[in-house]
Order: sequence, then structure tokens, then C-alpha cells
Amino acid sequence: MKKVPITFPGGSKSRVNRAGEAIAKKESSSEDNRVFDEWRAAHRGVLNTFQAILRIRAKGKRITVAQRHKRRATILDKLHRHNGMALARMDDVAGCRLIFSDIESLYEFRSSMHQAKFRHKLRNDPDKYDYINEPKSTGYRGVHDVYEYDVNSKAGAALQGLLLEIQYRTLIQHSWATAVEVIGLITKSQPKFERGDARYTEAMAYASEILSRAFEDKKGPFPDMPARTLAANFRRLDRDLKLLSVLRGVRAADTTLTKGGDVILIFNEDGTLEVRSFASSPLALYELFRLEKKMNRQDIVLVRGASSHDVRLAYQNYFGDTSDFIKLVTEGCDKLSETNQNQGRTRRRS
Repeated sequence: MKKVPITFPGGSKSRVNRAGEAIAKKESSSEDNRVFDEWRAAHRGVLNTFQAILRIRAKGKRITVAQRHKRRATILDKLHRHNGMALARMDDVAGCRLIFSDIESLYEFRSSMHQAKFRHKLRNDPDKYDYINEPKSTGYRGVHDVYEYDVNSKAGAALQGLLLEIQYRTLIQHSWATAVEVIGLITKSQPKFERGDARYTEAMAYASEILSRAFEDKKGPFPDMPARTLAANFRRLDRDLKLLSVLRGVRAADTTLTKGGDVILIFNEDGTLEVRSFASSPLALYELFRLEKKMNRQDIVLVRGASSHDVRLAYQNYFGDTSDFIKLVTEGCDKLSETNQNQGRTRRRS
């Protein structure tokens, strides 16, 4: 029997790149869209492999593990934002998210992953995407790793070379990232990408510094700013934007998740959340592509978690739940102000 050659999903990397370029320019053909969908769908196998690895390694530990398919609109937006970005080289189309109770356990788990005996290749230097030790100017903190899929099996041969991103965050860092995402959903600004009203980006950068210092003994994007000035700057912007009041006004969706597995979350234009659960991954992926074409104005994402708790925690932004962030940043401002005052009293006594 003649051996059928195994080809890259979509035909080849160059064909996938051409399809991405055409779609980004709004000049795509039906064949371009087919190539794009085939390439994107293939990442499901990569996701399933890595989430299984991560769950086994996280078993018995206080670690939340979840996965998501990058949204079509977000992929195209990234192609627009990064001039010259090749679609086949985009490394976060498939993503796994791990949430830890503290920084120490995060780095310990990550180190164990780097020493794991599997064929998948870590594609980045360990320090390259360490945004805890080197936070982004927006205030984003967390650590990312990019892996290239590589297995010695017929079933996985077609996925060879596809990339996956693993995000490592603490609960503190996750609360901040959730608030940033919610602000992007309920306002015309996108502090995550430094778009729109710059005051939102500035306020969230201050918030990141507050959370870093107050709860994780780390520094954020303003390492040299005095504690009292930092708290005052955030409170000033909070008054101007009514930021915390607006976030408090976002009613956390009370949608009941009865189980984990594959779940499509649809953030409707009227602010409501719709949840659809699926018994199989192929069916969920088919429905995701169908809904994206039918409801192209809605924010739609396909996620997966071992339990309903994992899904809800890992994707709090879709449930409008910023209660952790509000509580922490309020406590953090008070804590830094109090620390500053105590230091002033100590200096006066001496």
C-alpha cells in the first residue's frame, strides 16, 4: 500500500500564512477560510495532549488547570497589531492556563515542567516571558512558556510543529488580569492593549503595583514610586473614572455550570452570558466555528476545565466576577498607606 504523506494542517505553513494575510486584509477566498479553520481546528489535539499532561502533574495540588481556543477575532486583531506576524508562527492559538495560590508554587511547578521527560520542545528562553520578575508596562504579571508539539505516533504526526502557550499566574495576578478583561468588555477602552482612554491603562498599572507590593512582596511597573504616592494616584483615577464603582456594578453572572468539559461562553451585546456545554470536543469545535460566523459581533470562546469551578475561576472575566480584584486593591491601598504612615512615625521618633 502506498504511504500517504502527512501534511501540515491547512496544507503547509506558507499556505496558512497566506490565508492569514488574506483574511486580515479582508481579501480572503472560501479556500483561505477553509485553510484557516483547518489549521485552527488542528490545535484541539495539541490542547488535549497538554491539558492531560498538566492535570496529571497538578493532581493533588492546589492548582487550577484550564484551556482555551484563541478567538477568531483575537487572532485577526493580533495579525493587525503586529505587522509582519506570520499566522503559522502565532504561538498562543492554543492556550493552557494554570492558577496557583502563590509565586513559590508557580515557579516550582514550572521548573518541574522544564525537566519533564517528553518530546515536546520548549521554544523560549526561561526568562523571556517572565512578566513577574519583569512586569509589562501595562501592569501585566505572569509567566508564559511556548511549546512545540512533538510526539512519536501516527495519530500525532499531522500536528507536528504546532505551538501552544502555557500561562502561569497566581490568584493575585489572575484577579488583576480578570479586571482588565472586564474593563475591555464594558468600556470602549482596552487597557490590555493600551487602547482608548489612557487613564484606564494608568489606573490598572498602579493597581498592579499595589497588588505586587501589598500581597506578593514584589514590584510592578512603578518600582520606585513611594507607597503613599502610589495609593493616592490610584485613588485619584478611581474617583475620576469611578472604576471600582463601575466594576461593582457589573453583576456577576449567576449562570450555573453543572460540570466541566467543553463549554462555549457567549458574551452577548446586552451584557448577558450564555453558556453551552458539549459532550464531545469535535462537536464543540464545530459549533464554535458555526457560531463565530453566525454571531460575528459577539465575544465567543471555547474553554475546557476538569470541573465547573475550574472553568468559572479560570475565565472569571466572562462571568463578570471582579470581586477578588476589588477586595484586594482596596485592601492593598489601605495597607500601603498604613505602611507609609508607620514609617513616617518611626522616622519622627528616631
